Formats: sequence, C-alpha cells, structure tokens
Amino acid sequence: MTLASMLGFLIVSILMYLFSIALIGSLASLGKTTPVMPREAALKIDFSELAITEQTCETDPMALLQSGSLENQKVNLGIWQAIQAINIAAEDPAIKFLYLKPDEVAGNLTGIEELRKTIQNFRSQGKAVIAYIENPGNASYYLASAADKIFMSGYKGGMNMLGGLSSQLIFLKDVLDKAGVNMQLIRHGKYKSAGEMYIKNAASKENLEQNQVMINSLWDNWAGEMAQSRNMDKASLNALIDNLKLNSPEDFKENGLVDELVSLEEFKTRFCELYGASSLNECQTISLSDYATLKVLPNYKAKNKIAVIYAEGSIIDGNADEEVSGRKFADIIADVRKDSTVKAVVLRVNSPGGSVFASEMIKAELDLLKETRPVIASYGDYAASGGYWISNNCDKIFSNAGTLTGSIGVFSLIPDFSSTTKKIGVNFTSVKSNRHSDMYTSMRPLDNAETEYMQASVDDIYDTFTSIVSRGRNLEQDYVDGIAQGRVWAGSDALEIGLVDSIGGIEDAINYAMTSTGESTSLSDWMIAEYPKPLTTFEKLMKTFEGNTPNIFADTPLESLGNAFNDLKDAKAGKAYAMMPYYIEIR
Repeated sequence: MTLASMLGFLIVSILMYLFSIALIGSLASLGKTTPVMPREAALKIDFSELAITEQTCETDPMALLQSGSLENQKVNLGIWQAIQAINIAAEDPAIKFLYLKPDEVAGNLTGIEELRKTIQNFRSQGKAVIAYIENPGNASYYLASAADKIFMSGYKGGMNMLGGLSSQLIFLKDVLDKAGVNMQLIRHGKYKSAGEMYIKNAASKENLEQNQVMINSLWDNWAGEMAQSRNMDKASLNALIDNLKLNSPEDFKENGLVDELVSLEEFKTRFCELYGASSLNECQTISLSDYATLKVLPNYKAKNKIAVIYAEGSIIDGNADEEVSGRKFADIIADVRKDSTVKAVVLRVNSPGGSVFASEMIKAELDLLKETRPVIASYGDYAASGGYWISNNCDKIFSNAGTLTGSIGVFSLIPDFSSTTKKIGVNFTSVKSNRHSDMYTSMRPLDNAETEYMQASVDDIYDTFTSIVSRGRNLEQDYVDGIAQGRVWAGSDALEIGLVDSIGGIEDAINYAMTSTGESTSLSDWMIAEYPKPLTTFEKLMKTFEGNTPNIFADTPLESLGNAFNDLKDAKAGKAYAMMPYYIEIR
C-alpha cells in the first residue's frame, strides 16, 4: 500500500467515525424531549413501542445506525421503573384506566411475570384494565389475561402462537467429528449439561429429564394464572391448546379466552366509551415510559439509600463494562459497603453464571457487605450456577416462579484440534520444559494423568460449591448434593426444595429490604440507588468502536448454533466454569 493510499484510507476512516458520532448524537438528542402530562389520560402500555429491561437504558447505537431514525426504536424501560410508574398511576386521579397492547412482547420471562402482577395490583385499586390483541402468543396473552376485558381483532389471517412452551437443544458432536475436533469435557454433576452439546449428538437421559420438568413447571405457572383470570380450569385451557382448538379469532371468543372480536375502528369506539368521550380526539393517552419519566423521580432529599445492584449477564473475569465482570462488580460492592447512607442492599441477579474465579471474587465482597447491613436477593430470568454461587448467602432470596436457578455444578471444556490441523496439512512439534507443559495448548489430547488431574480440580470446586450452598441456605451438604448435580430448577420448584425463600419480584425484595432496616417502610422516605450506571448511547458507541460490544444471546436455533461456535472459539482450556447450559426466550 502506498503512502497516499494509506493516508486516503485514514482520512475516510476518520470521516466515517466522525459521521457516526454526529448521527448518534443527533438521534439520541431527539429522544430526550420532556413529555407533557395531560390533565387526564389513559395509561398506555404498547409493546410495539416499549421493551421492559432489567435497567432503564438508552437505545443501542448499532440499531440507530442501521435504521437512521428513532421512529422504529423501542424505548427500554427498567422493570423497577415500570412497576413504580404503574403503582403511582393506580392512585393518580389523572389516570382514568390502563390500556394494554401486548402484541410484540418478547423475552424477559420474569419481567413479564412481575409486570403482570403489577397490572393486577392496578386493577385491585378499582381502576379498569383493557387489552387489545391481534396475534396472541404465549407472552402477549399471558399479559392480556390480567385485564378486566380482552378485545381481539376479528380480522382473518392472523397468527395464533398460544401453543405452550418449547425448548430446542442443539448438539454439535457430528459436525465437530467431521472437522476433526475432539472436545474433552470434565464435569461434576450428572445434570450439568453445559458442555454436552459438544460431546453428544442427542440429549442424555438426565438432561432431557431436567428440561422436561423445567418446561412443565414454567408452563404450569403461566397456564394456571391465565386460566384463573378467565374463570376456567387449567386442564380445559391445556386441552384447547393440545387439540389445536384455537385457530381463528372466533375460537378464542367461543372458548371464553377473549370478550369481544372487534375491528380497529370498533375498538376505538369501545375505548371512547370507557374514557367517557364522544370521539377519539377527546381521548388522551400517555405511554408508560413517558409517565415513568414524569413521575418516577429519584428522591434526592432522602437521607438513607437502598442500593440495588444489577448483576445481569454472564460472570466473566476482568474489569470489562459489559456482563458481570469480577473485578468491576467487586469494586462496586466495596464502594456500596463504604457508603454509610446505604442501609440495605438488593442484589438483582439475572445471570446464568460463568467464571468460578470471578464468582468467588464477587461473593467475597458480598459476604463482607452482609456483615454490616441486610442483603436481599431478587432473581430475574436466571440465577443459576455462578449466579447462584454469588447470591445463595443473602439474608433472603426472592425468586420469580419462572426464574431458572440452581445448576449447582462445575465443568471444564478442553478442545483438541490436533486432528483438525492434520486434515488441513498443519503440523506441530512441542518443545517443553516439563512433562505436561503443553496440556492446555489444545494441540493434543489429554493423557490419563491429565484427565484425572482436571477431574480432581472440578470435583474439588464442586465440593466447595455445595459447601457454600450448605452454609448459605442452612442445609446439609449431602442434601444439597442430592438436589444439585448441575440440575436447573424453575423458581416454583426451587422454593419447595429450599434453594429460595419466597416467590416474588424486585418490588417484594425492595419492600423487604426497607423492613429489614428497622426504619421507615414508606418508599417515599428512601433513595433507591442503582448500580452499575447503564452506559449512555454515546458510551455504547465508543465501546462499539473499541470492538468491545456485549454478547447478545439469540432466540432462534440457527443463531443459537452460531453462539455455540463462538463459545467454543472463546473457551479457555482448563478453566473451570459454573455456567447454565442454555437461555430461554418466551414468545
């Protein structure tokens, strides 16, 4: 490359960089206009515009760059802010009723559970909730069933996705065999299936068993709540689904799952009737996100704080901003411990686990924190493996019914690429100072002594894990071993076997934290301080340019397959992991 071409390439790169920053800056500023509260309005929760996340955060910069506008971008609203906004609206005379449009809701199973519970609390305050659905799915109908009245589009051609839950397990052994890759899995726990996809071409009996029990538990909770809301028994609802009786909108109406079939114009008329207006022009709505912006404000006058620490993502080593990095979170917890105004802490866990070393680092700081003030755990979608490692010693654990927890097990995965390299004509000669110096190079298989060495390490860590749970949960270690073995449990089942204390969400955990302090139990007397602070759109953009973007877990089998290969590529040979083997998104 000539000097001129190098300079030209550099100039173009700088211009593209500056253009991207300018675009993000202008788009982000467009989304920061202050909303206006009408004199009276219906509170609107429309999931074509809204995404409920763990923390309120700004728009993903790559989505902005791809679309070039904010028009089709969903607003990310944290579950705690959403809950507070709905609770405030329930007592706000300016809010006439709640209008729910749940189509397009996806992911975050426990966030959906917590939101539904809050909507039911809104109803209990004497205010109406109406829902309008067009293409019912598991998540959208589950939310809609919390309403006083469900209106459904009568148009033909819609898709009914209310069909129960399913999970797809992917196995890569055959394709890895073709590539000559020998995956060496060392694990403790017959249910610990995190590395099973690499060494098998079908599910083991134990893995299939735990998945079936887990899926049944998750669906049993949801189906029971939906059926109860519609004054029918759960068996009848399941029979309709199993026998494919819910095909057309008329089927939903005839079987009591919706109240009225209406066109969009007819629904507008019903909306006006409930509002008490003669035309839609007289009806005002305010979105949940705008209402939260106006009404859910930090109480800077409060002398005391409850710290909410969000441990969201895989637990990783280092000090990175994304995921739950060991050093970063240990430092955050240490800073909270040194803050005398923090009277109690809620640890919100939404993690499938990860590095044992990072988990130990975080747990050590949490144990120190627990010596000085109450630490309450709130479990989101996942609090498994490393996520359970760090949190099982909390003073009280609240879990959603749909939380996936447990997975008390350990594994180490060491790939051997020696056959692969030979196939493509690449050969290696190892020069080493000691007999086993090259055991982690992935360029040869482990010998028997090395396998035994790795197994001893994994067994020792597993014993440590069960010992930690035994002390944290006040259970006999033999009992813990019996319910552990790497098995994943739904929150409702985890309650029965003693892994958690109560079924509840983040609101329950914060209320309990207030009670634990022995001080005021009124939320208005507290400052809720959230950690870590979410990155702004501009900060996310900078991380993108640094090549340091977060790992996004996909919800389709093909994308999951791609992520499996990425996990394989990034695996550190010989490293011990306390990691749950899969992720679930619900639709």
